[in-house]
Amino acid sequence: MRWRDAAVAAICLGILWAAPARAQEVRAQEARRWATAWTGSVQGPYPVGNPSAQPDQSFAFPNPAEGARDQTLRLVLRPDVWGREARLRISNAFGTQPLTLDGVHAGLQLGGAALVPGTNRPVRFSGQDKVTVPPGGEAWSDPVALPFAADPDNPLLAGRKLAVSLHVVGPSGPMTWHAKALQTSYATAPGAGARGSEEGEAAFPYSTASWFFLDAVDMAVSAPTPVVVAFGDSITDGTASTMNGDDRWPDVLSRRLHATLGNRVAVVNAGIGGNQVVGPSEYGPRKPFPGGPSALSRLDRDVIGLSGIASVIWLEGVNDFSRNGEASLEAVQAGMREGVARLRARIPGVRVIGATLTSAKGSSSPAHGHPEQDEKRRGLNAFIRDSGLFDAVVDFDAATLDPATGGLRPEMVPESTTGGKGDRLHPNRAGYVAMGSGIDPGVVLPGR
Repeated sequence: MRWRDAAVAAICLGILWAAPARAQEVRAQEARRWATAWTGSVQGPYPVGNPSAQPDQSFAFPNPAEGARDQTLRLVLRPDVWGREARLRISNAFGTQPLTLDGVHAGLQLGGAALVPGTNRPVRFSGQDKVTVPPGGEAWSDPVALPFAADPDNPLLAGRKLAVSLHVVGPSGPMTWHAKALQTSYATAPGAGARGSEEGEAAFPYSTASWFFLDAVDMAVSAPTPVVVAFGDSITDGTASTMNGDDRWPDVLSRRLHATLGNRVAVVNAGIGGNQVVGPSEYGPRKPFPGGPSALSRLDRDVIGLSGIASVIWLEGVNDFSRNGEASLEAVQAGMREGVARLRARIPGVRVIGATLTSAKGSSSPAHGHPEQDEKRRGLNAFIRDSGLFDAVVDFDAATLDPATGGLRPEMVPESTTGGKGDRLHPNRAGYVAMGSGIDPGVVLPGR
């Protein structure tokens, strides 16, 4: 009897000790909210797209139809806000067969494909170390603790990069990707197996300037953290900016907002090089287009499906008016009206900001620079400024226009990625700095 009484007492004492711990865990879960910290809007299948500074991919991916084969990708990205936990979104949006990944890890990049020792952590999906994503589908990971980010407000974390390693089990088939990362990532040789747990770089001899399968990273935040989405085409994606330089116009805006708000704001980039507002009318793995799916068709995945969205800055339309698009001004205006209405219906309180289109006049690109395109561009800019559709307007045209020629300012023409004279369509680093520096933070996030 005494033994039974002692056992009962011990159990009761254990419950008393465990109850506060469980309550604390429940409170922590209730307090945790997610803010999207990085995005890489997907298109596909590889190699259809517009990458910049792309190394030869034939050694890493010798057969595009087969895709990645029993190999590990180490994708490097810069979260715009840090948290003690992260979760990853895996996309097979443009795959034609189930995608199976295992050995997924996340760690802090040291340099190249090497990781800071002790930071690499396994990532699970519904408690398992393997996930299969059906064709056209996506999957969120479980939260993964990031001990190195125990103090997310530490300024020494700002600008640091996360390395996410994915092992592709068997052949992936056609790969969902983001072509224009302007960030170097790494891959093992085909058949090398699961190497994501390794901290060193020896297993990752091949480099890529694109991201594959991973299209969003959320961070757990304990305080309201508004997320600003830069939505658009190559001029948002960063064509002609510096490779690995993080100097696209959304990056410049991000640094300005962080200077006043610290780790309590995020700016994420949902640009795709060559993207259009309303075209193409059809898009899929068997009917791809280098500019990705239209803005309207990807709006749910690339903006509405993200976490903590407060504002959207939409810069798009010049490709609709190119010889690759040839849409009417009225069609693009109608597309923007539809897109803004959907954003407001699906994201209560969202602030939608229109951005005027920069000039392509005199472009060396055969699809751009013709008079009809510039006439439509100026007509769309007038609509953006004067229609009342948007909550506010940022005037990128004014920030980059050379009044003497009607094109880009001369200092904004030579490209910054690999050097060269530029195409008079994409601003260089100087142009992106002017664009990002010209945005009034109070327009983007009023009252903050």
